[in-house]
Amino acid sequence: MRDLKKKFKDLKQNILDYNPQADIGQIEKAWNFAVLAHTEQKRLSGEPFVSHPLEVALRLAKWKLDTTSIIVGLLHDTVEDGGAKREDIVEGFGEDVAALVDGVTKVTDLRLKGSREREFIENLRKMLLVMAKDLRVILVKLADRLHNMETLFALAPEKRKINAIETLEIYAPLAERLGMGEVKGQLEDLAFPYVYPSQYKKLLRRSKPFYKEAEGHINKMKKVLLKKLLEENLNAEIHARKKHLFSLWKKLERSEVGWDFGKVHDIVAIRIIAGTVAQCYSALGIVHGNYKPVPYIGVSDFIAQPKPNGYRSIHTKVFGPEGRIVEVQIRTFLMHKEAEEGIAAHWVYSDAKGKGASDAILEKGDVFAPSEKLSWVRQLVDWQKEMTDSDEFLKAVKFDALRHRNFVFSPLGDVYDLPADSTPVDFAYAVHTDLGRFITGAKVDGKIVPLDYKLKSGQVVEILKSKNPRTPNPHWADFVVTTLARREINRYLRKTGPTE
Repeated sequence: MRDLKKKFKDLKQNILDYNPQADIGQIEKAWNFAVLAHTEQKRLSGEPFVSHPLEVALRLAKWKLDTTSIIVGLLHDTVEDGGAKREDIVEGFGEDVAALVDGVTKVTDLRLKGSREREFIENLRKMLLVMAKDLRVILVKLADRLHNMETLFALAPEKRKINAIETLEIYAPLAERLGMGEVKGQLEDLAFPYVYPSQYKKLLRRSKPFYKEAEGHINKMKKVLLKKLLEENLNAEIHARKKHLFSLWKKLERSEVGWDFGKVHDIVAIRIIAGTVAQCYSALGIVHGNYKPVPYIGVSDFIAQPKPNGYRSIHTKVFGPEGRIVEVQIRTFLMHKEAEEGIAAHWVYSDAKGKGASDAILEKGDVFAPSEKLSWVRQLVDWQKEMTDSDEFLKAVKFDALRHRNFVFSPLGDVYDLPADSTPVDFAYAVHTDLGRFITGAKVDGKIVPLDYKLKSGQVVEILKSKNPRTPNPHWADFVVTTLARREINRYLRKTGPTE
């Protein structure tokens, strides 16, 4: 218990470092409540049960969340797994905290296996409603899932695999949609050995020499670039970023890569973190002045054209030592924080206070829902009101909202966020639902492509339009992947009937 007391003391200090106005008294009250509710309880690992909510709260503090989130992190298991009742939480901490604890419990009930499909769909609907109302529920759940995955070894083998599959199919994609790149990578890597044990061992064995070689190249480049940046009075940090194992495995499995490590240019990447946007572009000039850019790949400028989930950075690929292609990422410190922590970074007190938010507003939580980041959640909430068919709703969530995303551009440079395997028809409906009625063809990167062509990240898509609207082709419904496109096509076909 002595270690837990020290950790709790660290938690309080961490919170005060970024939020001096935090209600530490309420946080201490929540901790004491959790200790009492989990008296004599042990985790399967043998640790005191209360160590888990404390780890969750520490992670939430690392993300610099508000006092209410920290309290919910400490209390999230007290009713479901501990000796407390909901009324106890309402009496001690208020209805808002009790409602958030309820929300985390609803998300915890989400199970892919071991429950009837109808129950799974119902819990999925509840989760989305909870997310749309207050995203802090999902942030607490992601912190909870991270610690549970770190201690997954304590479960029976069958349960380990079930939890790991859920992590890969629900929680990692959810983190990605929220822009939490580092959290997504950690969750995937923690689940990987339990879901694909033989592939994990194979990758560990075969990747070691390539990681070592790539790190050697990166260290040489770091020395050169640091010297050049200092010569230009550009104060920046340079870090090496190792590609997450699960992400590396997925890339190696692609048919065009076929386990050829030489085709993976970002197994270890260079990340330059500068103070301002102007310094980012200066750094890009320094990189290209010392290492030739790869002409057929080019620069991806997500600062000028951010990804829809808020990601901002410049990516370039250059010929490094011994002619090896190396990826270089350039961003500001704020962009780096947002790329690692995604939507959680929007809760940072200094940022909100910089916009004039008072401590009272910060604690109340009125700055906690950046609406432009959550449009996809609200879209799903709207759809579920219309969708009576459970299969259709499940498809909308698993194969649309939580599928791997591609980012494609319009000819004017606008960025669109589409699920993998999307086609020009999906793109047209994403631009505007009315555009689907004018499609005659499509160009990708200036070349005519069939309408069922599968788009890839970074491509420029242009829809060729007719002068007058027409009924959508019924065959489009066979290959579109977005729920929006499928629903709009079917709606028009029901209303007007198919054309000859």
